[in-house]
Amino acid sequence: MHFIVKLFPEITIKSAPVRKRFTKHLRDNLKNLLAEVGEPIQVVREWDKLDVLSESNDPKVTARVAEILANTPGIAHFAQVRSFPLGDLDDIYQKTHEVWADALEGKTFCVRVKRSGDHEFTSIDIERYVGGGLNQHSNALGVRLKNPDVTVMLEVRKDTLYVIEKQTPGLGGFPLGSQDPVLSLISGGFDSTVSSYLTIKRGIRTHYCFFNLGGRAHEVAVKEVAYYLWRKFGASHRVMFVTVPFEDVVAEILDKVHNSQMGVVLKRMMLRAASQVADAMEIQALVTGEAIAQVSSQTLTNLSVIDSVTDTLTLRPLITMDKGDIIDVARKIGTEEFSASIPEYCGVISRKPTTRAKLDRIEAEEAKFDFAVLDAAVETRKTQHIDSVINDLQEDEQVELVSTVVAKQVVIDVRHPDEEELSPLQLDGVEILKIPFYKLSSSFPALDKNIQYLLYCDKGVMSQLHAANLKADGYGNLGVYRP
Repeated sequence: MHFIVKLFPEITIKSAPVRKRFTKHLRDNLKNLLAEVGEPIQVVREWDKLDVLSESNDPKVTARVAEILANTPGIAHFAQVRSFPLGDLDDIYQKTHEVWADALEGKTFCVRVKRSGDHEFTSIDIERYVGGGLNQHSNALGVRLKNPDVTVMLEVRKDTLYVIEKQTPGLGGFPLGSQDPVLSLISGGFDSTVSSYLTIKRGIRTHYCFFNLGGRAHEVAVKEVAYYLWRKFGASHRVMFVTVPFEDVVAEILDKVHNSQMGVVLKRMMLRAASQVADAMEIQALVTGEAIAQVSSQTLTNLSVIDSVTDTLTLRPLITMDKGDIIDVARKIGTEEFSASIPEYCGVISRKPTTRAKLDRIEAEEAKFDFAVLDAAVETRKTQHIDSVINDLQEDEQVELVSTVVAKQVVIDVRHPDEEELSPLQLDGVEILKIPFYKLSSSFPALDKNIQYLLYCDKGVMSQLHAANLKADGYGNLGVYRP
């Protein structure tokens, strides 16, 4: 197995020392991520690319490595290749024919070559010779230089020929950890989820801060989406998940603040609290999912009043995005259905919310607020590593872990469809239901209560989290399958 990884273009235009540092970041991140594959895998750094190499040709290993490369920030694109010692033009054609002849049947094609080093032939010489040979000695429909069905890509580097079998786009952005960290205010909905993804993609180590407005189901759901984002796009670096209990803050606002001003005051209280948390974690910036005029608190006037409460830099990656575009990104990264199923917990709902808040009016309303309540919320926050969110479940909500499925038990695969498709669960003689974790709470009540169900996921986090949540809702006919 051999992949060639190309750097995001913005990395290649950096100064030599910065480019070297970013490339080293990317190499180290890939080493950390690929260590979990279970096979010896080398990551070799060069000036303009990385080579990912393994002696294994197991399709499952190759697919897992490709998935990691596709979701790692800092990569423009990567190619699965077969490498050969460089011979003459006819040898190049023979090697290309070996890889590509069957795939060209019934299709138009062209040949594209990138070459570096001193050779007796040019890139165009290779394209003409190989293209002519494939046209004569395959069942292709013919050569088409513009908009062909298939582009056969070759690279010649010094004394090596690389025949590219498949090229896949990467995330782009910078390697994770190459930028200073941020604290993302996450609610689990479309906006905060996508904004968190965008900062991860840009190479920013993204920690999470959740304001619990009342409801265990909401907290569990938000932990799931944060864990999903971290696991899929940012697992090369550990991050923290901070839960701030905000029920009493909301109660104080409802009791003391005028109805029309409550939304802006709530956002200011959140920024105050998040700034204190960020300061304690030595983080310089906050991230929110706000977009101009999406709701009443997000007009320019109101955002200005909200921002004035803190000196901490507040980043808003979605500030000019339309809601439809945000949902499109959520669909692309696999969180659309998840965010759509997040339970709604509206802390305050104003009948006629202000869209042009005045700072003096807001400060007058906040003068009635008992800030000891806010201080208590920040003081009693809970901070934990994102990969240990399962550990905060109450003892009486723990469920049985089993390694073997017995007769009449049914396994429920709760993984995201992308993960399930990559590595399908197969158990001889065992019924397996596919119910993604974001649909489990609505689907489980309809299942047969006389059957014992075992939830399954790769790492055991989602399965245990949902099993405990279902048990807390009164369901006892379940466990967790951990082979």
